[in-house]
Amino acid sequence: MRTLIVVAHPGIESSIVNKYWMEELKKHPKEFTVHELYKVYPEEHLDIKQEQQLIESHENLVLQFPIYWFSSPPLLKKWLDDVFLEGWAHGSNGGDKLKNKKIALAVSAGSTANDYSKDGRYSHTLEQILIPFETTFFYCKADYRSIHAFYGEEPSKNELERNMKKYLTFLKNL
Repeated sequence: MRTLIVVAHPGIESSIVNKYWMEELKKHPKEFTVHELYKVYPEEHLDIKQEQQLIESHENLVLQFPIYWFSSPPLLKKWLDDVFLEGWAHGSNGGDKLKNKKIALAVSAGSTANDYSKDGRYSHTLEQILIPFETTFFYCKADYRSIHAFYGEEPSKNELERNMKKYLTFLKNL
C-alpha cells in the first residue's frame, strides 16, 4: 500500500515541522513516495500528465503543507486546479481517477490548537478552515480521510518525534 505524499512548502529548508516530517517519511521508501512540488517545479510549470500518472500509481494521496492565510501555499492550489481536471478527476467523460482513492491532509498550523477553535483567535477549527479541500475531494468522489495536524511554532525535538509517530499511525490507518 503505497502512499504519495505531495509536499508543498515554498521554504522547506527553513521549515521545522514539514521538513522533519518529510525527512522521516523518506526513511520509508517502500511505503511512501515523497513528492516535493517546489523542488520539482521551481518555475511552477507543472507536467500535468506526469502528476496524474504519479497519483494513479499510488493507492493513497496525502497533501502535506503549512497553513498559508488559512489555505495552502499557492503552488498547491495551482496543482489542484491544473491536475484535478474534468475528464480525469471528475465529470462524466472518464473523470473517475480519484474515485474511492483515499486522500488526506497533513498540515502544520503555525499556531495553537486553541487558536483554531470556536472561541479562539480564528473563531474556526482547522477542520472548518480546510473544508474547501474536503469539498474538492468529495466532488471527485474520493475517500477523504481527514487531517493530521501539528499545532505550534517552535517545537522541541521531543514534540516533533511524538507528532511524527502520530503522523505515521495516521498514514498507516488511511
